[in-house]
Amino acid sequence: MNDPVSNTGNNTDYPFQLLCFLKLHTYTRVQVSIDIWGVDHPSRKRRFEVVYNLLSTQYNSRIRVQTSADEVTRISSVVSLFPSSVRWEREVWDMFGVSSINHLDLHRLSTDYGFEGHPLRKDLPLSGYVEVRYDDLEKRVVSEPIEMTQEFRYFDSASPWEQRSDG
Repeated sequence: MNDPVSNTGNNTDYPFQLLCFLKLHTYTRVQVSIDIWGVDHPSRKRRFEVVYNLLSTQYNSRIRVQTSADEVTRISSVVSLFPSSVRWEREVWDMFGVSSINHLDLHRLSTDYGFEGHPLRKDLPLSGYVEVRYDDLEKRVVSEPIEMTQEFRYFDSASPWEQRSDG
């Protein structure tokens, strides 16, 4: 399969160099980083795509730049080029676990500090890892590992609007 973003190899500076070119070149003049987001493809070797959406107000055009990373690859931060990217790089790290090199303030943005994992990864269990509840005896909020006590549920899938023919 020909992966369009795999031609960058393992060099994590390519996206930064390309974005620098797009910002400074006379015929592009990209001034605004609209957003940065991630996509998880667990079946790929480099499972994460990081997508940069850019805007050139001078030429009234938008440009999308994509790169890929795996669990250990760190991508170059573009905050020095686009200061508004601070929040977006934090969100990509928090939601997917893709960290940026030279990002000065990389911390949790949308999840709690004690949260384990990254919620938009496709391998995160739907139930999560911990349960948070209020304990009346201790008079405080308690975090406990999830216990799946019920093995299987039977649901009544009959529609309440259909007429049953019982005799």
